Amino acid sequence: MKGKRLAIFLKGVGMGAADAVPGVSGGTIAFVTGIYEELIQTVRQFGPGAWEAWRQGGIKHLYAHLNLTFLLPLLVGVAASLVSVAHLALWLMEAHPLLLDGFFFGLVAASALVVHNAMKSWKFWYLLPLVAGLLLAKTLPGLMPTVLLLGNENMVVVVAGAIAISAMLLPGVSGSFLLLTMGLYGTIMQAIRGFDLAVIGLFGLGCLIGLALFSRLLVWLFKRQHDATMQLLLGFIIGSLPVLWPWRELVGYQLGPDGQIIPLAFRYLMPSEYAVLIGDSAQFGTVALLMLLGAMLVVGLNYHANKAPSSFSSDPSGANKE
Repeated sequence: MKGKRLAIFLKGVGMGAADAVPGVSGGTIAFVTGIYEELIQTVRQFGPGAWEAWRQGGIKHLYAHLNLTFLLPLLVGVAASLVSVAHLALWLMEAHPLLLDGFFFGLVAASALVVHNAMKSWKFWYLLPLVAGLLLAKTLPGLMPTVLLLGNENMVVVVAGAIAISAMLLPGVSGSFLLLTMGLYGTIMQAIRGFDLAVIGLFGLGCLIGLALFSRLLVWLFKRQHDATMQLLLGFIIGSLPVLWPWRELVGYQLGPDGQIIPLAFRYLMPSEYAVLIGDSAQFGTVALLMLLGAMLVVGLNYHANKAPSSFSSDPSGANKE
């Protein structure tokens, strides 16, 4: 049991580190490690049914209903990562962006194959959710600056939390990148680093709202159209890959309320073109090696995940059985 909890904790650490990096989704890590559907089913359990579980069986039944054996070590891992491992990821993002982008590009690209292989069937009309996922991944970042038009700073942080956590539940859609395009990434990360409880509280409230609503939508989609939903997620993942392409040039941006740069458009280059642009090495060999390492990590994690049984019931009602 201790070994299983440690494994879940480490998956949480991976999710937290990924969520801290703009362009990478914790949902991608959840998927390739085999806990994605259990995660959204568990989050969905936080609702009126939890009160009923408490009334029927007290703490023990509530604990089982909320699948806290799974959720608690996962959340501890995410939290530990955000205040430790995520700092390393953020330092790498500033000091060695090509290397970090290369690693995550390989990781996310390989996760697209994992999602594709997880489908049980394929139909021609599945092209529609695939294209929808591609289009949403491309257009969502451009829509995010409109959140700032809400005016009220507290409301902006709450809405940003709801959007970011919803994106983090989706493989391929980076909640951190959406925060970046809202101009709020620095604000939230500074609040986490400095333990600013006011900002963290507002952001957390938004996260709770987003989780309550979006997890139910995802569970509903998986119950009714599992493979079509997988195609939608595949579109999200493929659509997110350009954001992680290491050799790119920022060609469109706007300034946020505090003067921070909000990226809007990039030009994607070949390594040789990028080297000419910056007048320095494109580090092609090292970046390519890290791409391969990221892809191999996904293959290894997914292989291990497929051998391990899920601890959560797949009962359509969402009730956890003891």
